Amino acid sequence: MTEKPPLTDDQISALAGPPPSTPPAGRLRDRICLVMGGTRGIGAATAIRMAEEGARAVVVTGRDAATGSHVARQIAELGVEAMFVPADVTVEADVEAAVSTVVNRFGSLDAVFNNAGYQEPRALIHEQSDETYDRVFDTNVRFLAHCFRFQIPAMLASGGGTLVNNTSVSAYRNPYTGLALYNASKAAAVTLTKSVALEYAPQGIRINAVAPGRVVTEMLNSVLTDMPAVAKTLPLQRMGRPEELAAIVCWLLSPDSAYVCGHVLCADGGFLVS
Repeated sequence: MTEKPPLTDDQISALAGPPPSTPPAGRLRDRICLVMGGTRGIGAATAIRMAEEGARAVVVTGRDAATGSHVARQIAELGVEAMFVPADVTVEADVEAAVSTVVNRFGSLDAVFNNAGYQEPRALIHEQSDETYDRVFDTNVRFLAHCFRFQIPAMLASGGGTLVNNTSVSAYRNPYTGLALYNASKAAAVTLTKSVALEYAPQGIRINAVAPGRVVTEMLNSVLTDMPAVAKTLPLQRMGRPEELAAIVCWLLSPDSAYVCGHVLCADGGFLVS
């Protein structure tokens, strides 16, 4: 498959409308924040929004040191302490090391966005291999179990915290064939989020999820052949921007959503009701 060129600003605006105007409101003031999978797309936009919302420090992880370091520099330019930690989200030791790095450097872990996803090449289920199955579920489900295993004890040690997991509307509905593994893995991620939220809410840890619909990212651009046509099928007649999802994630992580727990916020332009 020939790799598509990156979308231009004009193309993004045609798909998703103008950049959103949602001014930061200090929602994460003085928080120590971590984005697992924060080098591009929704993860990078959220890391930057955390800094804009007043975080004391923002740590991003990923496999690409160049893009991760670039995001860290953008955060530092906002006057917030930033760090990039190389990590493969499918490797348990990398997740543990990322959490340990944050706690050792800053003394606590207050707010986390667990952002990782892998969508298999489209094919009917009988054509998919065990290797593909493992990669999809390792990235979309096992990763979250690893995050919970290390992030939750770090939060318990300092009296609580908030977590948001990135899932997908595909957990509920996906009109495209050939993505059964992705759909099933995201449904598992939703159920895992709700179950763990129930377990730890009494201990001061609030866990929610965001389920994006069609958001203009590199990943979506790589898998959709006609993005303008898809955008027009949505009730809002447009796709979303990573910055819009970032604002939602930061709200879910903040005291403004203090009574929201075990919830999956579907940000999808009306996809699920169309």
